[in-house]
Amino acid sequence: MAPTAFAGTSSGPVVGFDLDMTLIDSRPGIAAVWDAVAAETGVHVDSALAVSRLGPPLAIEAAEWFPSERVPGVVARYRELYPDLAITGADRLPGVVEALAAVRRAGGRTLVITAKKESFARLHLEHLGLGVDEVVGDVWAEAKGTALRAHGVSIYVGDHLGDVRGAKAAAAFSVAVTTGPYSAEELSAEGADVVLTDLTEFPDWFEAHLTASR
Repeated sequence: MAPTAFAGTSSGPVVGFDLDMTLIDSRPGIAAVWDAVAAETGVHVDSALAVSRLGPPLAIEAAEWFPSERVPGVVARYRELYPDLAITGADRLPGVVEALAAVRRAGGRTLVITAKKESFARLHLEHLGLGVDEVVGDVWAEAKGTALRAHGVSIYVGDHLGDVRGAKAAAAFSVAVTTGPYSAEELSAEGADVVLTDLTEFPDWFEAHLTASR
């Protein structure tokens, strides 16, 4: 099925964004949490490696370092540590403010749809002063498609192959950015409709896309 070119509110499109490595660079804070978990448990966690592959649910990363029977406890402890260690270490990625503003100028709505726990996503957005219309957490890859459809999202922006698959599952237009772990070639091969270097390129692309869709 072809992606929806222009849909959403009566006046503009609904645009969804992934969070980690799409809107924000959360690597320093997440690395600090993993370092703390490693110190408490005595289990080696290469936090630099862990933050080089952000995107999938937390339990998937935890299973790289801990046996399956310990993963639920590790996830619980990670989440206890997260608000104090991870929020202030994150920063906006280039172009994020302008990208969100471009959607608002078009009369559209912005959503964050992320695998991160929703309350943590909201803390990040509040701390960095990034206003969006809605936040949906705890969804990943194709499961993002359900959330995208439910909220009428016509364009979904992300950095991960799972974000491309989520957009495709919802027949939404997939915009990929190379600020995460994948190259432009890999994102295109997964089926991204367009690949941008980062969000600084989004406003011009978005304006041209809307013009061509009318």
